[in-house]
Amino acid sequence: MTACERPILALDTLAPAPRSVRAPAPQAPVLLELRGVNAGYGASRVLHGLNLKVHKGETLVVVGRNGVGKTTLVETIIGLTDHHSGDIVFDGKPVQQMVPHQRNRAGIAWVPQQREVFPSLTVDENLNVVRRPGEWNAERVYALFPRLNERRGNYGDQLSGGEQQMLAMGRALMTNPRLLLLDEPVEGLAPIVVEQMLNAIDQMRLAGGMSILLVEQKYELALARSDRCVVIDHGSVVHEGPSAELLRDQALIDRYLGLAH
Repeated sequence: MTACERPILALDTLAPAPRSVRAPAPQAPVLLELRGVNAGYGASRVLHGLNLKVHKGETLVVVGRNGVGKTTLVETIIGLTDHHSGDIVFDGKPVQQMVPHQRNRAGIAWVPQQREVFPSLTVDENLNVVRRPGEWNAERVYALFPRLNERRGNYGDQLSGGEQQMLAMGRALMTNPRLLLLDEPVEGLAPIVVEQMLNAIDQMRLAGGMSILLVEQKYELALARSDRCVVIDHGSVVHEGPSAELLRDQALIDRYLGLAH
């Protein structure tokens, strides 16, 4: 275990929300829209007539019980599932027929649960091999994740799990996306690394300009760091609204997430 991953904090000691809250204007244009999407793996459908919108500059959190289709949603947006019907529109253009690398070039970046860093490349090479013009460059990523700066000469397979997650997020940012898809970015990480990752998400969110779709099982932390939320159950959206409202409504949390404290 590296120094940056010593479990010196409990998850319930983490600050539940950033100090300032930045919400997009209600009239913010839609960046991503899913209309009646049915998708899954082979003949098996996981998403059933799913409708969803992500506005420009907002952070949308997707929550739900295990196995209800949250990861399938992210993989459908990036193009890794079998699309049966419905429309996926990004910045006004249909993308459901595009393969994943075309969607990425259109402005959608994905940080998978498995991280998938290049093991034989250094941290610096992992970042720069995917770089596209824009505000995000290696130095800005290193400012966001100082630990990566300390490890910039190390290879991908020499990093801890937390460092690999930082690198996976930094690599996605180097493509300068308009939409960043984060699939459970703090899953399995030590509490101190969870705090570092959440702080990074706070910084990206409060800076504005980029939309974020965040899938996260730790709903309290995710709702506190997002503008709106959707709850998925059995492959469909069963609730949507301001994150702050759901966070305050324990009855709805118990109903949709099956969790009580």
